[in-house]
Amino acid sequence: MSSLVYPMLSWLCLATVLLSGCSSMTSVESGFATPDRALESADSAAAVRRSDWLKYLYQQYDDWRGTGYLYGGTSRNGVDCSGFVNVTYRDQLDSWVPRTTLLQSQFGEPVAMGELQVGDLVFFKTADKVRHVGIYLEKGKFLHASSSEGVIISRLDSAYWRGKFWQARRMAP
Repeated sequence: MSSLVYPMLSWLCLATVLLSGCSSMTSVESGFATPDRALESADSAAAVRRSDWLKYLYQQYDDWRGTGYLYGGTSRNGVDCSGFVNVTYRDQLDSWVPRTTLLQSQFGEPVAMGELQVGDLVFFKTADKVRHVGIYLEKGKFLHASSSEGVIISRLDSAYWRGKFWQARRMAP
């Protein structure tokens, strides 16, 4: 009987890590999640005109297309969904957003699905306690790091994502 316990515990640990997805928060980051930091980010984002965001986001896609998913990753060696959002805002939009999906989902202002603009963050509930985030592009498309396909562009109205949509938030005016 004990020979079955260890393999089962290993699978349980692995499943816990995979199910936590992009929604965990590091203790280091929690110190950065302040309203002042959000305001600072909004001011910084104004440095890149919103009308130019689409061009920069497609450039990010060209640079990162196909990069594989890696939980906790923030590089072209592997990236998770919230890490990709964080890096994209930093590198392409000259702005700051929190590192985790949980904190990203609490920043900015809520946006109705019908009011989405380029650069808005779109959030999904992919399982009971698992959240996913991407960046809205245009015409129902969003950019994200998929756990199965890496960095890709998907449609909000696809059979999968339509049923998982949770909320959207605007990080800057």
